[in-house]
Amino acid sequence: MADRGLNLPQAKELIVKALQLAPNDPFITDSLGWVEFRLGNTDKALEILQKAYTDRADPEIGAHLGEVLWTLNRQDEARKIWREALGQAPANETLIQTLKRLKPEL
Repeated sequence: MADRGLNLPQAKELIVKALQLAPNDPFITDSLGWVEFRLGNTDKALEILQKAYTDRADPEIGAHLGEVLWTLNRQDEARKIWREALGQAPANETLIQTLKRLKPEL
C-alpha cells in the first residue's frame, strides 16, 4: 500500500501494529519510514530510515533512505548510500527503479 501510495493512513496503522509485534525488524521500520515519506513527513522519515539502515544496510532500505536524502537536497549523502547499496545488490529492483527515476550521477 505504501509503495503504491494507496490509503497511506491505513498503511501506517498496519505498519505500526506490525512494529509492535516485531519492534526491531529493520524491514518493518523501513516500511514505516517510507510511509512517513509518502505522507510528506520527510524529517520523520529520515530519522526512521536512518535507524533502519543502521540496523541493516539492506539495498532496498538504502534506496528509500537515499531518496529521502535526495529530496532534502543532501545529494552527496544519497549518492554514498546508493553506491553502497549497488555494491551489495546491483540488481535490486527498488534500487534500480529509484535510480532510473531520479537519475543521479553516481
